[in-house]
Amino acid sequence: MIEIERKFLVTSFEFKNEAFAKKSILQGYISSNPERMVRIRTNGKDGFITIKGMGNKSGMTRFEWEKIISLDEATALLKLCEEGAIEKIRYEVKVGNHVYEVDEFFGQNEGLVIAEIELESEDEAFEKPSWLGKEVTNDVKYYNAYLSNNPFTKW
Repeated sequence: MIEIERKFLVTSFEFKNEAFAKKSILQGYISSNPERMVRIRTNGKDGFITIKGMGNKSGMTRFEWEKIISLDEATALLKLCEEGAIEKIRYEVKVGNHVYEVDEFFGQNEGLVIAEIELESEDEAFEKPSWLGKEVTNDVKYYNAYLSNNPFTKW
């Protein structure tokens, strides 16, 4: 139940030509507190409830627990969430031995595109595609929970 993840800004839309999957995501936060964040998400035909803990000093590693719930349950729980839903399309792009999840944001976060990669360890090597930009792993303003309360369009 430990997630090791790095985040990067994206410099071009080339990733769309390389994507093997894409899904629309709507998510909200029952709690956006970084010490005990509780997220509700719809992703295609499924719903999810996720609990995340505070990240470590590097920002790469933190506790994550996630369960699939029905789409109806997720839709009902979204009504209980704090204001500031996150709307995005997630593209999955295979690069070398890894899959990048590239999120193109809409609504209040229109114009933001972030790529994430999950790793087995913090020092694991991975290929960086040409469209990968500045690393923002430890920059809290690029966390979805932060974006739900402080939208990119208002920066």
